[in-house]
Amino acid sequence: MPALDRLFRLLKERGGSDLHLETGLAPRIRLHGHLESIDNAPVLEPAALAELLRELVTPVQWAAFQKDHDLDFAYGLEGVARFRANYLYDQSGMAAVFRIIPSDIIPLAKLGLPPAIERFVHLAQGLVLVTGPTGSGKSSTLAAIIDLINSSYAKHIVTIEDPIEFVHRPKRSVITQREVGAHTESFANALRSAVRLDPDVILVGEMRDLETIHLAMTSAEMGVLVFGTLHTNSARKTIDRIIDAFPSDQQNQARTMLSESLAGVASQLLLRRRDGQGRVVASELLLRTSGLANIIREGNIPMLASVIESGRGDGMQSLDESLMEHVKSGAIAPEDAFLKANDKTRFATLLRAGGAVKATS
Repeated sequence: MPALDRLFRLLKERGGSDLHLETGLAPRIRLHGHLESIDNAPVLEPAALAELLRELVTPVQWAAFQKDHDLDFAYGLEGVARFRANYLYDQSGMAAVFRIIPSDIIPLAKLGLPPAIERFVHLAQGLVLVTGPTGSGKSSTLAAIIDLINSSYAKHIVTIEDPIEFVHRPKRSVITQREVGAHTESFANALRSAVRLDPDVILVGEMRDLETIHLAMTSAEMGVLVFGTLHTNSARKTIDRIIDAFPSDQQNQARTMLSESLAGVASQLLLRRRDGQGRVVASELLLRTSGLANIIREGNIPMLASVIESGRGDGMQSLDESLMEHVKSGAIAPEDAFLKANDKTRFATLLRAGGAVKATS
């Protein structure tokens, strides 16, 4: 049994989300958003850490790590959980981060997201972007969406991930899960071949480069429902990121493609509860409307705020509205909400009106 299994069990028992290992430091776990030391854990010396990490991988994977100084993979510990692992080198030497992947997919209705997000499940085609920083729960949201499609429709779902996190079992749908590195060379290669697999739904775990972004939009235009992720925290920044990925002489064409394919954007953040007991999700939701295509095509992205505001009756909401609701309910501290707000000037005014002036200091 690998020696790290003991730390994985401890991580699960304490309700943590991540295990951090770094040369010259004692192991740490992330609990409710904060890193905490493990009591009585020894400092990790270079040789000892190398041996711990080597036990979890194959010789081929270890050789690849030694060559590239980075390695991503998934590791399963029966009876405990699956973990998303990243090996790396930094200024201190070897390091690793392991994120726990929940064994069960949390239903979409229980994730604390706007109820209108379920509309994405029932779309026939289009591009849906689920965005947020690392550790914001994007994978859980997408897993819940895919699981609900799987339960509701007889479709062919193709996922492209690095690594595979949630393992989906066929229900009404047929599911093909491919892992970058193990089953395909890259996201772009897998996405290019996915359209030849008679897919109804394609999940792209990360839209990292121009070719993947272009292929995702093209697939959506061809009649496939495509889900993708980006590390942005608002609909406005998401659309800007997509367009900015293209060379300047191709951006008008990119706006046209995105205007025709974009079905919606769901952005989310996880924030520590004010009482320290867990975290809550704050989210922004943009749904396709009759005027959205023109706004994107014309590059009038500041108008998205008005689209979201006028679409509140249809279930849309801005990130700042979501943050304010959590402040009002007492779930999160005003100071934490202010730091995450997109329009800080307006948000500070709202906080002062509610008596939370400390957030602006």
